[in-house]
Order: sequence, then C-alpha cells, then structure tokens
Amino acid sequence: MEGKLYEAAVEGSVISLLNLLHGDALLLDRFITGCYPETPLHIASMVGHAEFVEEIVTRKPELAEELDLRRSSPLHLASGKGHLNIVKRLLQVNADMCLVCDRDGRNPLHVAAIKGRMNILRVLVQTRPKAARMLIDGEETILHVCVRYNQLEALKFLLGTIADHEFVNFRNSEDNTILHLAVADKQIEVVNFLIATTTVEVNSINADGFAPMDLLLQDERYPKFMAISRSLQCVGAVRSKDTYLSKHKLKDVRTKILSPPTCYQMNVSYSKYKVSKNINGKRHDDNWLGKKRSALMVVASLLATMAFQAGVNPAGGIWQDDSQVDSTSKPHKAGSSIMADTHPIQYKYFLVYNSAGFMSSFGIILLLMSGLPLNGRFVVWIFMVIMWVALYAMSMSYLISIFGSIPFGDSTVPLKHHPVAYKWITIKYCSLGLTLLLLLGHTIRLTIRLIMYLLKIFSKELITILVLEL
Repeated sequence: MEGKLYEAAVEGSVISLLNLLHGDALLLDRFITGCYPETPLHIASMVGHAEFVEEIVTRKPELAEELDLRRSSPLHLASGKGHLNIVKRLLQVNADMCLVCDRDGRNPLHVAAIKGRMNILRVLVQTRPKAARMLIDGEETILHVCVRYNQLEALKFLLGTIADHEFVNFRNSEDNTILHLAVADKQIEVVNFLIATTTVEVNSINADGFAPMDLLLQDERYPKFMAISRSLQCVGAVRSKDTYLSKHKLKDVRTKILSPPTCYQMNVSYSKYKVSKNINGKRHDDNWLGKKRSALMVVASLLATMAFQAGVNPAGGIWQDDSQVDSTSKPHKAGSSIMADTHPIQYKYFLVYNSAGFMSSFGIILLLMSGLPLNGRFVVWIFMVIMWVALYAMSMSYLISIFGSIPFGDSTVPLKHHPVAYKWITIKYCSLGLTLLLLLGHTIRLTIRLIMYLLKIFSKELITILVLEL
C-alpha cells in the first residue's frame, strides 16, 4: 500500500491518493509513527504537485514536520526546487519549519540562497527573519554561503534586509569574512558591491594573518586583478604586515578559504557570537569613556569647590567693621571685599574669571549627573574644552588674587615696567597660549577625523557610481 502511495505522489494523482485512503484511512498516519526514508509529502513537494500537497496537508498537517534520511523537511525540498505555491502552503501549516536544519546544517533559507531561488527566499525571510541569522556549516552565515556559491542577487537582497555591522563582518571558523571569500575567489562584482554599499571591514585579518589584499596579491596575473585592487585601495585596504608566508603556502590558504567547512564545526550560535562580539568590541571604548567621565567629574568638583571658596572669601579678606564718610579712611561696609575697594578694576576681572570657572565646572557636573546618554567621543571632547576654559579661568583668578595682594611700592613706576607685574603678565599670556594651543590641536585632530570620514563616504559613493556604469 505504501508503494502505491509513493507512485501516486510521483505522478501527482489526487484520485489515486483518495482511493488509497478510502481503502486504508490510517495510511498517512503510518508515515508519522513508522520509519520511512521519506514521506509522500516529500516526494510531492520535490516534484511540484501542488494539488497533491494540498490534499495531504489538509488531511494530515503533521507530515509537514517529518524529516527524511537527510533530515530534510518537505519545505527544504520545495525551496530547493523553487516551487513557490507549495512553499507558501507549507508555511501556512507550520512556519517554524524555516528554523529546522538538515544533516548539513542548512535550513530552507540556506537552500534557497544556494540555489538562487529569489522568490522563495523573499517569502521565507518575510515569514521568519531570524532564520536568516542562523549559522550553517561551521559557523558560517547565509552571507558566506551566497558568496561561496556566487549568488550575488541573493546577497544583495539579504544585505538590504539585514545589514547590521556585526552580521556583515561575521567571521567563520577560520576568521574569514565574506570579503575574504569574495577576494579569494576573484568575484569582482561581489567585492565592488560589498565595499560600496556595506560596512564591511576591508582590513580584517583572518586566522592565517591575512587581510583581503594579501589574498588578492597572491595571483597578480589574474585578468581582474587590477580592477579588484583599485577598488580595495580606494577604501583604504592595505596588506597585512604581521605574518609572512611563502607564495606556495599562500596558495594553500586560498584553497582552504574557498573550500566549504565541515559540518561538525557548527557548535556556536549566532546569538552567542553577537553577545561576545559586542562585549569584546565595546570593552575598550567603555573603559576609555568611563575613565574620562570619572576624571572629568573629579576635576570639575575640585574646580567648583575652589571657585566657590574664592568667591565667598576673596583674596585680601573682607572688612570687619563699617567706616563712615567722615572717617579718615575711605568709607566701607562690614562684609564687603577689601580687594573691591583697594583694586576695583582687578576685582571686576577676578569676579568674571572666577564666575566663569565656577559655572563651567558646575555645568559639567550637572551634565554628567543628568543621566543623558553622553557617551560619544565627540561629547567627551566638548567636556574637555569646557574643562580647559574652567582651568584657564581659575588660573587667571589665582593670578589676579596674587596680583592684588602684592605691594608695588613706588607708584611713579609704570605698572607694565614693574618687575612683578611684568612676570604676572608673562604668566598670564603663557597660560592663555597653552590653552589655545591645546584647543587648536584637538580641533585640528577632530577636523582631520571628520574629513577622513567624509572622504570614506565619498569614495564609497564614487565606487558605487563606477560599478553602476560598468
């Protein structure tokens, strides 16, 4: 009876199926409870008999979950053969079959990508997007498979759907990215597409110590060598200088890169990799930003304390008594600054600089304690500039305080020619020059980084235009 059902599945005869089920109502159940190399649904899905598939899944939907000897589901076979209607019907029965892997570690999306079934791939990704992130064949992503089997259209579609930095730069068991594979196989269209439209790292090093440029230079006589080399150099690709291998060994490395990995290597899930990748990739930046924020908080607190104390207790002290107008001395009030009466001009400058230092330090403390996501390097650079302003203002407050408490003696000597005043003015302008020099240096450094970033974007757009023209 089972043999006749297999024949009906090959022929796609729904009438024969109904006759067999009329004679044995439990015929389909035996394929669920028994051990068979494949079910009639596998055969009908592979051959493309949509009506036969419809009849089976309507009567026994559990058969859509059965696997054959290669652990392939009916969805695997229909995806590989490109039968869109059957794929859609099987997804209606159980969409989670997109996540099931066969004996080679491939789910239906991987099979569709390998075969270049674009219509099937779009439907599967739309139904279960996370299936596209599943690893296959030794910790490789579906992007590696697209490059390995030269499926450019599938690669473009997947990168248009899932284009985060970690996924694009995922490394297989040999630390090869998709760019390593494309360059090793001299796929110029894939190389141009990757460097023009994605965030792929052009100088990543694999387990053998080679960057993509090293793999390209092992065969300079290849006809497309200059075109690929020019594209890589336009985005800053360079050779790795950490490891030297002979030309013969380099050829062996290229062969190993292009050969598919074995199935026993799929032990790590992409989610675990992504967590570890994020932790390792951001650890240095988090430590740097954390140390900078802590240092800024400590220095800002000290400067704010100094400015507050200098403001309520200015240099020279305060008057302890009141002096009337008819007194022999200049009139004053208790609690007012002595420096404000003896050196009114210097005291005005003292208040300006001291207030600027206090408000700058207070602003930094307020922003750091606000809870806002101020974690970027550019934000830290702004904090440092504000801190330089505060430091300069406090240094000027200190110099003015010292200046106001120094007796100058002979008042006939011009102030600018007085030795103490001359030293004070020299220190003032040296402090100002050092602050401006630091500000200028960091501004130039930030400007260079911005220009390099803009040039990188412009070069990618230029390469995109060249690729489209070709």
